[in-house]
Amino acid sequence: MEFKQLRTFVEVAHQGGFTQAAHLLHISQSAVSKQVAQLEQNLGTPLFDRLGSQVRLTAAGNVVLQRAEGMLRLHKELLSELDDLSQLTRGELRVGLPLLGSNALFASLFAEYRRRYPNIQVQLLEGGSMHIEQAVMSGELELGGSLTPKNPLFGYQPFCDEPLDALLPADHPLAQGGSVRLEQLADTPFLLYQRSFMLNERLLQACQQLGFTPKEGGRSGQSDFLVALVAAGQGVVLLPSVVARELIRPGVVRLKLVAPDYLRWDIAFIWRDGAYLSRAAQAWLELLRERPVTASVP
Repeated sequence: MEFKQLRTFVEVAHQGGFTQAAHLLHISQSAVSKQVAQLEQNLGTPLFDRLGSQVRLTAAGNVVLQRAEGMLRLHKELLSELDDLSQLTRGELRVGLPLLGSNALFASLFAEYRRRYPNIQVQLLEGGSMHIEQAVMSGELELGGSLTPKNPLFGYQPFCDEPLDALLPADHPLAQGGSVRLEQLADTPFLLYQRSFMLNERLLQACQQLGFTPKEGGRSGQSDFLVALVAAGQGVVLLPSVVARELIRPGVVRLKLVAPDYLRWDIAFIWRDGAYLSRAAQAWLELLRERPVTASVP
């Protein structure tokens, strides 16, 4: 039994099929099938029920999945500890970033990190907070940028705390003011983020607190596309101020949003509480502490 086989098996289980896992692992579908078959042969039991192009874990597969995730996590931590003996002359940083704000907040930070530690390989994953949390918990990521977690299983270091702005079509009846209250948008369709974004849950909670359920006008994980939909008159989007300032275009007006205090973009970098943090990860956290994000300005 090899770690390569275990990782392939785990990805097939997570992705729900051989084709999807092959795409993620950048190998052929036949190679994925071969590695899973070798693992099943080594263990002496089938791990999947094959249902056409779909697969379903057997009872044995569920047991192996739980153990395999733990073994892979420990393997990564072992490699990280060995890399740390080299004093950052080698190693890997596995970090997740929020889809919102990556250009505005993280491009210069990564450039500085690479300048300081040119021999550290950086593996990036972008996604919503739910996706990032799952990847950190599974060990796929060592650190992840997420809305500040409430789950005690995570440790975290605060990074930024941004208010949200409302971006409206220029011809919207509310577009002429300098600010807008959330409840004033009750009749306007909301352009929402992908379902893995926890900010959606905060928005829903705030709207319901104010007595209405937001009308959904569309979803996307790409902030520039959401703003393009606003320009096309399809609704309102709420974006962190640091992101909204860079995306203003003709036909779109940016207003200060007046909403419950918890409807903010408070990003922290999270890790599994009690997990070993590699020197590469610690160096990233140290860099963030050196360069705090300043408060938003109009």
